[in-house]
Amino acid sequence: MFAKIRRTDFPPKDKPMMVWDGKCGFCKYWITNWKSNTKDRIEYSTYQEVASRYPDIPLKEFKKASRLIETDGSVFSGPDSAFRSFLYFEKEDSKWHRWYSQKKWFQSLCDYGYNFIAKHRPQTFKVTKILFGRNPARLKHYWILYLLIILLALYFLLKYL
Repeated sequence: MFAKIRRTDFPPKDKPMMVWDGKCGFCKYWITNWKSNTKDRIEYSTYQEVASRYPDIPLKEFKKASRLIETDGSVFSGPDSAFRSFLYFEKEDSKWHRWYSQKKWFQSLCDYGYNFIAKHRPQTFKVTKILFGRNPARLKHYWILYLLIILLALYFLLKYL
C-alpha cells in the first residue's frame, strides 16, 4: 500500500505539480485526460524527472502512487491526488475530494481500488481502453453499452428460462 505523505518542505513555486510514473501506460492515459481538462493549471511531471526535487518524499513512494503537490507544500497521494486535481478542471468538481476526505468507507474503497490497479497496471490499462476508447483526450463511454447488453441478456435469460 502507498504511504499518505501529507507535506513536503520543497513545494513547487508557481502551480501544483502532479507527479506520476512515466513508465506506466495506464498512468499516461489518465494524465493525458487530466491535462486536457486542467489545461495549464497543473504542471505534470514524471517521478523519473522530478523525484530529486523532493528529497523528503522517498523514491519508493513515488513508484507506488501519484502525488499532487500543492504550492503550500500539501501533498495528496494516490486516489486523492486524482480527486484533488478535479478542483483544477475547467468544470471544477470538488465532491470526490470532499468524499475522500470525509468518508472513511469511501477512502478505504478508493485506496483498495487504487492499490489493486497499481499492482495490475497492464491489465487495467487494457480494460480502460476497452471501456473508454484509445484516445484519452476524448473518452468514449463504451462501458454503458456493455452494461446495457449485459442487462438485456439477463432480462431475456430470466424471462425465457
